[in-house]
Amino acid sequence: MTVISPPPPAAAPAGEKSSRKRRIIGMSIWAVLFAVGTYFIGVPTSDPLIAFGWLWLATIAWRSDRPWREHLLFLRDWLPISLLLVIYNVSRGYADDLFAPHVYPLIHADQGMFGWATGGNVPTVWLQEHLYQAGHVQWWEVVVSLVYVSHFLAVPTIGVLLWLRKREQWARFMRRWFTLSVAGLITYFLYPAAPPWWASKYGQLGEHVERISTNGWNAIGLHSAGNTLNALQVEASNPVAAMPSLHTAYAMMAVAFFLPMVARKWWPVLLAYPLAMTFTLVYSGEHYVIDVLVGWAYVAMVFLIVGLAERYVKLHR
Repeated sequence: MTVISPPPPAAAPAGEKSSRKRRIIGMSIWAVLFAVGTYFIGVPTSDPLIAFGWLWLATIAWRSDRPWREHLLFLRDWLPISLLLVIYNVSRGYADDLFAPHVYPLIHADQGMFGWATGGNVPTVWLQEHLYQAGHVQWWEVVVSLVYVSHFLAVPTIGVLLWLRKREQWARFMRRWFTLSVAGLITYFLYPAAPPWWASKYGQLGEHVERISTNGWNAIGLHSAGNTLNALQVEASNPVAAMPSLHTAYAMMAVAFFLPMVARKWWPVLLAYPLAMTFTLVYSGEHYVIDVLVGWAYVAMVFLIVGLAERYVKLHR
């Protein structure tokens, strides 16, 4: 009996091989430059223009065979967005000038929800009593720091990937992102709210809480990354912008946007990210659980309002 072997797979065209090689080289160079910059300067979190500059360079490295006029389209589409984020960051720093910060309603909310299981303490105090050890960085605190810093990179990175592949989806994603950011900023002006570390610092929580969201960087040698985040936390942010938690709201928004596009068996994998962000924020003293829940409610509200607006515009074109 004669055995007929299947034909060998067709070789990739020379142009495709060349493009793949350029892409590998370009992204390798970009990765090395980004790693060096992160090690010596820190994670690009304080200035949206710097963050989007790195992302622009990544798109150039990924599509280095494209003409420059296509690379300049990134500036056309993203520069207005970057400038809006700069305005958001600056104005957020002044959001605590109008009203005195709210402290006790948040404490009472967390005690009411979880006091039965935490001996009357808020979850942050309970978690730090059981997991935190002063002067010693636990392995999970490295994970906590990585999850915490992902807030500054995950949503912009998703936006850039959508911009490269599906412009219509990119526009839908950006509308939800900015509506959520504006809603959060308005709330910061109208309802300044103190996080657990702030309430502890000024003696209003009754228990000691450390702010440890950047502790893990020292354990893996990225001291400058932690220093950059610490400087951002001290100098450029609003210390009483706890309600809602946009850290966890952004994480939930990024996941919720893709849930209708993936099989339900993968939903637990996607939802693990906002849950990890929730643990990170509560354990590290950055937020109460009530801040997280309100952040998720804002996501639901934004998706509903923006979705209705998109359908209205589509029907009336």
